[in-house]
Parts: sequence; C-alpha cells; structure tokens
Amino acid sequence: MIRKKDIFLIAGPALAFFMYFTLDLQEGKPAVTATAAIALWMAFWWITEAVPLAVTSLLPVVLFPAFGVMNGQSVSSAYFNHVIFLFIGGFIIALAMQKWDVHKRIALKILLISGASPGRLLLGFMLATAFLSMWISNTATAMMMVPILMSVIGQMREKLPATAVKRFSVALLLGVAYSASIGGMATLVGTPPNLSFARIFQIYFPDAPQISFAHWFFFALPVSVLFFIMVWTYLYLIFRPKTNKEWIDQGIIREQYKLLGPEKRHERKVLILFFATALLWLFRADLDFGFMRIPGWSSFFKEPKYLNDGTIAIASAILLFMIPANKSGDKLMDWQTARQLPWRIVLLFGGGFALAGAFKESGLSSWFGEQLEWIGTANPILIIFCIALMTTFLTELTSNTATTEMLLPILAGLAVSTEINPLMLMIPATLSASMAFMLPVATPPNAIVFGSGELSIAQMARNGLLINILGAIIITLMSWWFGRLIFGIDLSVFPDWAHNPFH
Repeated sequence: MIRKKDIFLIAGPALAFFMYFTLDLQEGKPAVTATAAIALWMAFWWITEAVPLAVTSLLPVVLFPAFGVMNGQSVSSAYFNHVIFLFIGGFIIALAMQKWDVHKRIALKILLISGASPGRLLLGFMLATAFLSMWISNTATAMMMVPILMSVIGQMREKLPATAVKRFSVALLLGVAYSASIGGMATLVGTPPNLSFARIFQIYFPDAPQISFAHWFFFALPVSVLFFIMVWTYLYLIFRPKTNKEWIDQGIIREQYKLLGPEKRHERKVLILFFATALLWLFRADLDFGFMRIPGWSSFFKEPKYLNDGTIAIASAILLFMIPANKSGDKLMDWQTARQLPWRIVLLFGGGFALAGAFKESGLSSWFGEQLEWIGTANPILIIFCIALMTTFLTELTSNTATTEMLLPILAGLAVSTEINPLMLMIPATLSASMAFMLPVATPPNAIVFGSGELSIAQMARNGLLINILGAIIITLMSWWFGRLIFGIDLSVFPDWAHNPFH
C-alpha cells in the first residue's frame, strides 16, 4: 500500500524539476528559476513533513552548488554564525535551569503569589508560562506547566461542580498554550523565528543597524504584554465562572513548592548567571531613547563591534561548565545534559539562512519584489495587516520557523521594490509567526495541552480564530506606531542601507 508520505516524498522533487525545466522566470538568469524550484521543493517537504524538517533543511548543501546558485563553501557557512551561537548558548542556559528545577521554582512561586480565585489562577498560570517561555523553549515550558495545571484541575474536581470545572479548565489549558507563544515573542532567544529574522535581515541589509537583543526586547516586550493582557481578559470573560471565590486550596501548590526543598546554592548560581546574561544582552550596545543615551558596556573594549549577543551567550554557557554546583565537584552543566540541544532546530535555522542567501544571490528576491510591485499602491498599514494575517494562518499548517524563513526573503524584495522600509514588513511577519492559536499541530504547546484530553479541536479552533485575528490587529498597530519609534523609522524616507541590496 502506498503511503501518503511516500507520495509527498516524490511530489516535492517532481514539482521542482517540472518548474525548473518548463519555466524561465528571468531570461538569461537560470539561477533565479533554479532557486525558486529548490525553494518550492523545500516548502513542500516542510509543509508535508515527507522527511524530518532538519533533513529538508540540508537540501541547499547539495542542490545550490549542483544547480549553480551558490558555491558549496558559501552555503555551508550559512549553517553556523553568531545567531546560531546565540541560540546554542541560550539553550544551554535554559537546560541548566531545567536540570536544577530553577524553572519549576519560578513557576510555582508565581502561582503562590498570584492567588487562587479563578481570575488570579488563570493569571498566575499564564504569567508563569509567559515569563519562562521568554528564556526557555515554549515546548519545555508547556511540558512543565501542564502537569502542575492538571493536578490543580484534579483538586478543583473534588470540591466544585463538574460542569463549572470542565468549562474553566478549558480557559486554563488554552491560557498555558497561548502564553507560551506570547512570552516567546518578547526576546530574541524566546522563539526561533525571532532569531531567523535577525540573521536574514543582516544577510539582506548588511549596512543596516544590527537587530540586537535590546532593540528587539524594547519593541517586542510591550507588544507581548499588551497581547497577554487582551488574551487573559478574553479567556476570563468567556469562561468566567459564576463565583469568584477561591477555587483551590493553595496548599497543593505550596506542597509542590515544598517538595523542591529550600533554595540551594547551585540554584542561586544558575539564577545569578541567568540574570547577568540577560542584563549583558540588554546593555551590550548603546541605548538611545532620544531624550537620553545610555552607553553600552561593549564600548569599553577595543573593538566594540566585534562583540555580539552570540558572544555573550557562549561565554555564559562556558561558565556553566566551569562553575561548581556542589562540594563533590559537579558543575552547573555537564555534557550529558547539553546533548539535549535540539540540533534539528539548528539545522532548520541553517537551511533557512542558506535559502535566504540564495534568494539574494540569485536575484529571486528582486524578481518577487518586481512581481509584487503593484502592492506598493495600497495603504502601508493595510499591507502590514495582510502580511500579519497571511503569516498567522500559514503558520497554523507548518513550522513557524520554516514559514518565517520562506517569507522574509520575499518581503525583503517587496520592500525594496516598493521603497517601504524593510523593517515595516519583516517585523510584523516575524511576530505573526508566533500567533498560531487555532490547531493542535500549529505549535508544540497547542499539541501538549490538546494531549491532556480536556480540550476538543472545535474549542481550540473557535477561540484561536478570534485570537489570531486580534493578534494580527495588535501587531499591525504596534508595528505602525510603536515600531517606528523604537527602530527610528521615517516612512517618508527610504533608508540608504536598503538601496540596491541585491547587487
């Protein structure tokens, strides 16, 4: 019997070869058609998962040199750069937090502070999830929070009417899933699409100011906070129980906190290193607020530009392997734990960066921009909203990282051809890649809460649809007003660094 995946396996390359041999997108430039055909192959395999995502991401290593798009050395170098090291270093710090249960202590502490009435309980779970997902993977955050949540739901069932508990447990589960994605938006290391944007933007516009951790944080955190408040308000109003009295005995959370024991020295060491790393990221480069300027600590070095966020991440990761955790000589991090690094995400990054490089080198981005030039006659705010909405619903069906890495090169070309500041198109698309709230397959947190058996697809889709649209509106408005302020965007002037990036 022929399996569906076997059909997808053959269909991907078949579509690519059909396109390559039957179309000529730009006369005299076969690399444009070749790049488009390979991109179609990768997109098809990424969407259908005919092979693992990481394997699809390796196609550029073979196909770009074979079809004369890029040389093998340039393609290979795309798979390791400072953004990759930022991810690796940040993930090792996250693994150290998980190894010593620091993340669990933070989550339970937030729940103890938040209170036990329905509104506060929902706020506590969402706040703990959002904060942790700013720094560690949203998958790990959801996997940790759901068992805590299920024990709380179990306690509610013992004391409250079944129908009321069943209804409000939907809000709690959706709140955990949604806030895992919302929190990840706030930092560069919070979710892979943010890192993809920082690198692809640099590939296309090397003369543009670098997107640093601090720049992204000061823009994306308010977006994340505003959206968090709106989602919490929506879930509470829709699923609000009739009584607002305390629904659980906080003793169950206090008991789980007590099981962790008193705070230990190694936990404090990990926390100190974690906060120190965050502060170093935030204050590495100069912070210019218009009315005041805070010089970055990198200015004390001979070559400040040689230092980047990846440098800080790896320095902190190395320290974790050096600092003793206890008197027996164990270190805060060991290689056995570090081996849990998700190398498939690293390869996915690399494949996306290689694809972005090929879009630029071959001229395919420029070609796309020319085909979409008519969009430039539309109102810019409408263009941003359409991009946000398209990205949101596209990422419901495929990997958010793969979606970002396919769209950003096209948007870079569109920005140049329409003479709209590239940041005004690329930033909303990046944020929207974290806005998939409808389907269990859209994000790992959605899948994890759906796996609890307490939710139906209809419940997730119905509420997620409204939140998807709300997210597109918030991203559009915040990008239009707040993004212009933070990134110094003047819509009446096309920046010098964006002129002729493809030549």
